[in-house]
Amino acid sequence: MAKSKSKDAAEAPKTETPPAPIKKKSAFREYVEAIGIALVLALTLRFFVIEAFKIPSGSMIETLAIGDFIFVNKFAYRSEIPYSLLGVRIPGGGTTLKEWSEPERGDVMVFRYPNDPMTDYIKRVIGLPGDEIRLRRNELYVNGEKYARSFVRSIEYTDKNCVPNKGRVYMENDGSGEYPIILRDGPDAFENYGPITVKPGHVFVLGDNRDNSADSRTGWQVPMGNIKGEALFVWLSVNRCGGFMDRIRWSRFGHGVK
Repeated sequence: MAKSKSKDAAEAPKTETPPAPIKKKSAFREYVEAIGIALVLALTLRFFVIEAFKIPSGSMIETLAIGDFIFVNKFAYRSEIPYSLLGVRIPGGGTTLKEWSEPERGDVMVFRYPNDPMTDYIKRVIGLPGDEIRLRRNELYVNGEKYARSFVRSIEYTDKNCVPNKGRVYMENDGSGEYPIILRDGPDAFENYGPITVKPGHVFVLGDNRDNSADSRTGWQVPMGNIKGEALFVWLSVNRCGGFMDRIRWSRFGHGVK
């Protein structure tokens, strides 16, 4: 009988298979993926966290100047399904996802204009649901209590058409804080207004430039579901009526809105 071979002799030597080469992404694909990720992050921030707005009119002078660019905190009050994208209405857009807090008197907020929800407005919250609002000789009363105000100075400013205007700056106090308002000389259509009661689920808003503002005195109130966020601070300010050397208002960079 033939002798069997040893185990070592019987087994054929094993050959290791080299690992498959790792395919490297092309530079073009890497650029596309990076741009895509950046775009998704930017849209997420814009729709749900923080959004930039430009101030087009003088209704909030002197809290906000024409040409101010501001950031708005979209987490301040509520989160919602984006209302529109690139000017196109999104089905179900504006639906509240989560309520965070209620507006407070004195807040400066951005909202969708009730008569044209594709247009954004910015005003100051004056009345909350159930509040009674009235004006007598341009003095503001909320729930029967007159807001104290004190004269600061006379002012000259230009409107969005670069037409000069004059007015008087006052500090108005709502009991928890104060903010500037502007009144001009002469009669005003809304110097005597109300009383009117703020509807449930709504807020009553006014512009700080009281005699040059289209606000709740013209017959509308802001539904809570139209609120987009609270103004934070100015990150750029462009004076289109200024000369070349003072076109940028450097002193307004970082100016907080309150």
